[in-house]
Amino acid sequence: VQTEGFAALTAAALGVGLRLTEGAGQQALRELVVRSETGCVVLHAAGRDAVLAVIAGPRANVGRLHLEARRSCARLAELLGAAPAAPEGGGAR
Repeated sequence: VQTEGFAALTAAALGVGLRLTEGAGQQALRELVVRSETGCVVLHAAGRDAVLAVIAGPRANVGRLHLEARRSCARLAELLGAAPAAPEGGGAR
């Protein structure tokens, strides 16, 4: 994976995800999952200004991936001085 190109694609995907979320009348985007035949790419919000991108293979336990990524994002948001995403089932950030 070329990091600069991947970062640019991540930013573009987040922009589309945010517009989709808003267009559907939903609140803050938490995560975006793209699945392929060979795995998945998962983007998780880490506060308001950061994102955690995870690339996983086809045998990855996606439920566990989400659990660990959410924990990591909460910690990243804390380290960056940002408010973490609202807990599952919670309101806006």
